[in-house]
Amino acid sequence: QVHVVESGGGLVQTGDSLRLSCTISGRTFSRYAMGWFRQAPGKEREFVGGIDWSGTSTSLADSVKGRFTISKDNARNTMYLQMNSLKPEDTAVYYCASDPLYMRAIVVGDPSEYDEWGQGTQVTVSS
Repeated sequence: QVHVVESGGGLVQTGDSLRLSCTISGRTFSRYAMGWFRQAPGKEREFVGGIDWSGTSTSLADSVKGRFTISKDNARNTMYLQMNSLKPEDTAVYYCASDPLYMRAIVVGDPSEYDEWGQGTQVTVSS
């Protein structure tokens, strides 16, 4: 059984940084792409970014490019979302998800392509 857990959320001020972590068990972490999504109140879940199975390619939404980075540590089965220069509009519940396609060569932004999700971690940025 696959288990996905996010951590690292919290309440910060505009301009601050946070690092989210996502740990997965029950799936060979090093062979699957992973994605980060977020959902603000009253809005649809949106793609934040992702990393391919090899860790050599990442994709980021335009709204976070230049501020957020994604990395993974295969030894720890953990993916990270480093968020810098946070803005109030980054406030949302952040979710981590696993792509079920073995060694997919690209990162997909459609949440329906992901099959395993964490419970989410709240990020609140005050102005």
